[in-house]
Amino acid sequence: MSNISRKNFLRNSALGLAGFAIAPKSGKAAERFEELKDRDWKKKFQANDQIQIATIGMGIIAHFDTPTALEVPGVKMVAAADCYDSRLVRTKEVFGDDVFTTKDYREILERDDVDAVLLCTPDHWHAKHSIDFLGAGKHVYCEKPMVQRIDEGLDVINADQNSNAVLQVGSQFTSDMIFQKAKELYESGAIGTLNQVVAVYNRNSSLGAWQYSMPEDATPDTVDWDTFLGDAPDRPWDPKRFFRWRCYDDYGTGVPGDLFVHLFTGIHTVLGAVGPTHVSGTGGLRSWFDGREAPDVINGQYHYPETDNHPDFTLTLQSNLADGGGTGTRFQFIGDEGAMEIAPGNSVKLTRIPRREPSMDDLQGYNSLLTFSEEVQEEFKQNYREQHADEVEYQPEMNQTEEFRTPDGYDSRLDHFVNFFDSIRNGTPVFEDSTFGFRAAAPALLTNTSLKEQRVVRWDPENMRVPS
Repeated sequence: MSNISRKNFLRNSALGLAGFAIAPKSGKAAERFEELKDRDWKKKFQANDQIQIATIGMGIIAHFDTPTALEVPGVKMVAAADCYDSRLVRTKEVFGDDVFTTKDYREILERDDVDAVLLCTPDHWHAKHSIDFLGAGKHVYCEKPMVQRIDEGLDVINADQNSNAVLQVGSQFTSDMIFQKAKELYESGAIGTLNQVVAVYNRNSSLGAWQYSMPEDATPDTVDWDTFLGDAPDRPWDPKRFFRWRCYDDYGTGVPGDLFVHLFTGIHTVLGAVGPTHVSGTGGLRSWFDGREAPDVINGQYHYPETDNHPDFTLTLQSNLADGGGTGTRFQFIGDEGAMEIAPGNSVKLTRIPRREPSMDDLQGYNSLLTFSEEVQEEFKQNYREQHADEVEYQPEMNQTEEFRTPDGYDSRLDHFVNFFDSIRNGTPVFEDSTFGFRAAAPALLTNTSLKEQRVVRWDPENMRVPS
């Protein structure tokens, strides 16, 4: 049987996974499960300490973000903007007749009764809306990605830094208790020296591929098409471009801006990373031939150089909008002494399998030893036994697995809004500020650049610019 060095055996046991029970007769890896505890955040907020919000863009994500925000005591919705008449009607049906609605977001800029805005608009509006509302003194919760174009990033950061208001980007993985636990495990040395991260975000449905429903009453009479377009190229009315804007480069950022940005957010949260220096994207349109421009299969490769927070490592991201295998969303952080697997909002599983030195049987198997003369083989084996005399014989029960799970009903989106309103009310540090948001968005956007231009793109994550 293979051996493990005494040093590694003791270290593995000590890191380990306190309270771990070894079951030597089972021959299987021991397991321990722990349910993480919800934060007792409601004591921070009083119902009479009101923050009045407006939602800009009443599309799909607004009907998830807004109700979640309203779960925080003292938060009240007072206004909303959207370009489609039916959505403004629906806003009043869901959130009350007293909610002010408009097709022109600038009317909300001028309202004194609005303290904060949720920006749930298409990607091409994110930078403009963020800068405008920060300039008006409103707190901003901006859905990811923070910007549609690289050249917008520093403008938003400057507006954020020159404002007394809070800006938080809406990728909830950074507030997710699972990623916070993974960060704690990583910083404790639980996986040894990191060398690779692999993350996937796959789907297999028409809605997952952005083929959202389009109503028959949507016409230029009921939709303010010109306002929707904003600074995007002028085009004739097209309901697909309005309701399925993620499919088109004029308004969206494709799979990287929709999904990879979540992956970057989670990875940067765990590792304290600021971003890669080299970006490479490959992929194309493989399944959803509906006139879209955005590819439905993308792989990304990224090089992260060594920093104070992590060694240099390789990152691989993958997304497929027609994944019949049901892979879903998962992360693997791989080190030389263990690995963490994350299911966002659900669990982080830590596995530690000791590195083994070859047994004598191993040495005499697929190895160069068998090519030596018998005399040289015997000399080698004798020396090997002497050099490895202090090693502990490997047993399968030395493998260790520990899993941390969220409590039933846990919602990382709610945690993210709790953090947003905590920053507004109590001045706590912003969980995902504009700098963090841009550093998550930029490599995602550059993946699109790499794919389109068929080249490796360089990035300076510290200074947040493309090197000249």
